[in-house]
Amino acid sequence: MSNLRINALLVFALGLFGMAQASAANLVVGGKNFTEQLILSSMTQQYLNAKGYTADLKNGLGTTIMRQALESGQIDIVWDYTGTALIVYNKIDEKLDQDQSYQRVKALDAPRNLVWLNPSALNNTYALAVPQKRADEEGLNTIEDLANKINQAQQQDPDKKYLMGVDFEFASRPDGLAPLQALYGFNLDRSEVKQMDAGLVYTALNNDQLNVGLTYSSDGRVQGFNLKLLQDNKGFFPFYSAVPIVRKEILDANPQLAEQLNALSARIDTAKMTEMNKKVDIDQLPIAQVAADFLRAEGLI
Repeated sequence: MSNLRINALLVFALGLFGMAQASAANLVVGGKNFTEQLILSSMTQQYLNAKGYTADLKNGLGTTIMRQALESGQIDIVWDYTGTALIVYNKIDEKLDQDQSYQRVKALDAPRNLVWLNPSALNNTYALAVPQKRADEEGLNTIEDLANKINQAQQQDPDKKYLMGVDFEFASRPDGLAPLQALYGFNLDRSEVKQMDAGLVYTALNNDQLNVGLTYSSDGRVQGFNLKLLQDNKGFFPFYSAVPIVRKEILDANPQLAEQLNALSARIDTAKMTEMNKKVDIDQLPIAQVAADFLRAEGLI
């Protein structure tokens, strides 16, 4: 074999090796189509690029579409929620605590070669919220306080309406409004339950058009509209801990990736996420800027 041919083969082999290395470090970060997910996915892309990876972003996806893309290998890394994995992906409605939820979904996804890394302290679950002024005036701190207030108001004036705003799904689903009322011991009639788009609940609370509304615990409008989240003191709502999930073959190809993503997860909690959501939804700052500012403030880039 001539030296020229040997050299050509070496160049070809080295080219394949270089392509394999590039492929191992070329990552696709996915995200859903709401503010928090857009921030988390942008943050993760910027963080990984700063760590020397080539990370592309594919966000703005629906929940089931993102999950399918992860399972099929079109996406490598996502942030998802323990409650979503239990209820939506695995159809489990068993009441589990925070750690039990995480351990269950981690075990369920292991055979699918999806690895749940360390959970963050971000819990974006459902919450009942009231305007802070109303909470102060009526002494409302927990959902049990709310139930007592509703029952008291109904006894004093049966004709007076106590208005609750909820989204269409929560109003009718079997693990929604009806069992919530049963657990806490109050009952609103149909005219008192106002079904509306989830985003309009915040506006109606801010305009004092509702007494109480169903919200999400890390939504930026909770802070932006000065709403108080009532403590779920009987543990009705499931935990929705946010966790980075990575395809196993990607972790195998990038030995430092798990530790790096765990370091990012360790810096995120509900209060910080609520503030970031507020900056986008209320202050109208660009998502990429909010994500980058957080990474710099936390010393991650």
